[in-house]
Amino acid sequence: MNHLCWKTVLRRAVPTWLAVGLVLTAPVCSVLAASKTVILTTTTSTQDSGLLDVLVPMFEKRTGYTVKTVSVGTGQALALGGRGEADVVLVHAPETEKKYVAEGSMINRRLVMHNDFIIVGPAADPARIRGIRKATDAFHRIAGAKATFVSRGDNSGTNILEKKLWRQAGIEPEGSWYLESGQGMGQTLGIAFEKLAYTLTDRGTYLAFKKRVTLEILVERDRPLLNIYSVMEVNPSRFPKVNASGGKAFADFMVSAEAQAVIKTFGVEKFGEPLFFPDAGKREDDL
Repeated sequence: MNHLCWKTVLRRAVPTWLAVGLVLTAPVCSVLAASKTVILTTTTSTQDSGLLDVLVPMFEKRTGYTVKTVSVGTGQALALGGRGEADVVLVHAPETEKKYVAEGSMINRRLVMHNDFIIVGPAADPARIRGIRKATDAFHRIAGAKATFVSRGDNSGTNILEKKLWRQAGIEPEGSWYLESGQGMGQTLGIAFEKLAYTLTDRGTYLAFKKRVTLEILVERDRPLLNIYSVMEVNPSRFPKVNASGGKAFADFMVSAEAQAVIKTFGVEKFGEPLFFPDAGKREDDL
């Protein structure tokens, strides 16, 4: 919130006779700099799965910080962090994340957990993709059959992977069979269910919504479908007004033994299997 304060001030012209006003505003922003609010931007899958409903209260109780969670597609979550409008980012688009680190708007990228993406669809399976081992082959069949496919279309981590798979399949998806929801993963699953369509989803959100959407897992376990989540702090050297200590505290918490233990078992009691697998201290090549 501290950086938003300065944005409000700097958005206006500052004639000389308002200099005193700026001096008076500075102490207010200094107070905000010590804010106990941490702004977290994250993907909808961490919210829709219910994981943050468990971890955020733990963090708040442990540290005294209050987390303001902004749950959007990964592309938007990264863009907000990249403009200094968040303190910490938890997302799942490794190639895009590395670009933000390379250009200096984010720092200290650390693996938190992974699950995987799956292609789901109606039991009738009109494109006959059930059991196909390669996701790109499944996409070929879906396009060839012009079977309805619902894309998130929101530049989320899921959407970024989906577009990559279409490119690798040599297909430009278009036509009445290809729909874009512009929604999060939970809503997109609901639309696919209503339209008896195929979609790409992370396994965690699918399991969380399984009782509401009777879509079946048709393609899974292909290496490109690995879904890796990382946490990054917004760079205080680039954005001095971010809550750097709060952002770092949340990032440290996500890779702590306490949080990793929760991640390891989250979903087992309710779904019979974990929704995520903890990865703190690992490299992508280890997965």
